[in-house]
Amino acid sequence: MTLQAPETKIVDQYRVACDGSEGALGHPRVWLQIPQAQGWIECPYCDCKFVHADHTADS
Repeated sequence: MTLQAPETKIVDQYRVACDGSEGALGHPRVWLQIPQAQGWIECPYCDCKFVHADHTADS
């Protein structure tokens, strides 16, 4: 069985919300704060990676 790679989302805010996906297959909504020096953060539930638009060249 092959696992699908986690999704990467480019965002323009340093504070983002993640609930996994639309519908019943998601997870509880969590708010994540992207560290400005790092420019990205991963959701602890679904491993979705949020990259701030100012840091897209860094990732």
